[in-house]
Amino acid sequence: MKKMVFLLVVLIMTSLSMCKSAEWTAVSGGQLTIQSSSNSPFPHPQRAQGHIYNDIQFSFEEHYNDSSVAIFIPDHFVQTETMDLVFYFHGWGNSIQESMEKFELLQQFSGSKTNAVFVFPQGPKNASDSFGGRLEEPGIFKALVEDVLAFLQQEKKIKILTPGKIILAGHSGAYRVISFILNRGGLTENISEVYLFDALYGQVENYTHWLEKYEGRLINITTPNGGTMRNGVDLMDDLDDWGMPNQRIEKDTVSVEELRSVKIVSIFTTMGHSEVINPFFKLSLMSSGLQKLD
Repeated sequence: MKKMVFLLVVLIMTSLSMCKSAEWTAVSGGQLTIQSSSNSPFPHPQRAQGHIYNDIQFSFEEHYNDSSVAIFIPDHFVQTETMDLVFYFHGWGNSIQESMEKFELLQQFSGSKTNAVFVFPQGPKNASDSFGGRLEEPGIFKALVEDVLAFLQQEKKIKILTPGKIILAGHSGAYRVISFILNRGGLTENISEVYLFDALYGQVENYTHWLEKYEGRLINITTPNGGTMRNGVDLMDDLDDWGMPNQRIEKDTVSVEELRSVKIVSIFTTMGHSEVINPFFKLSLMSSGLQKLD
């Protein structure tokens, strides 16, 4: 029965792009809408029966049946020849709404004055799971970007459908979906920067391949008890061995200028696992190569 329900959902979703009648909410610093896309991470066949972790059942209906994509346009946004985008992915036990509120993501994004659109797809909703769903499949990230841009054009928010630079940022379990997007998402050449907020739990080879081949910019933030420190140290050692310039910072307070000083930065903090997102999301964006507007 669950498989039949899942297939019905997929059939409905694949007939849609973004919803045709959008509701935009005025929030501090910009406009926000939450839409659905057939190229969202979920639903996905591998989670049609839900997921079990440590003997806890995470059902399909509650945790893997949400195809939401949040889209935020800051008030300072100005159309350019291509569309720069910043994608954010949440970690375990979280959702779009909770992450935006708890970590003040929209306020940080708006405060950075980055001239781009913020996009936040729903991952495994309030589940202990790093699976990236459809975004682990070849070309699906590119299709999602096309969905978002077509929707924004339809809403008369933009005129250009050509993607420009793309930043991927994520917390904790988001390391997996980001690594697959880098490896097979279809727009790797557009991805200029990656921000990992205590998230380097694995897939290190995908990140190092991207750094070497595409000369990407990485900000990797580690906490003492988050479980990412060993991978963070190993990554730095490997980069040193390969002669790739990188900087290691061991403190909690970092300036924008320090973050700009080199393309690959590892920050070893004493902060908590969820404390690093705010203010480091804003600081990372302020140091990015994307256009800034006063």
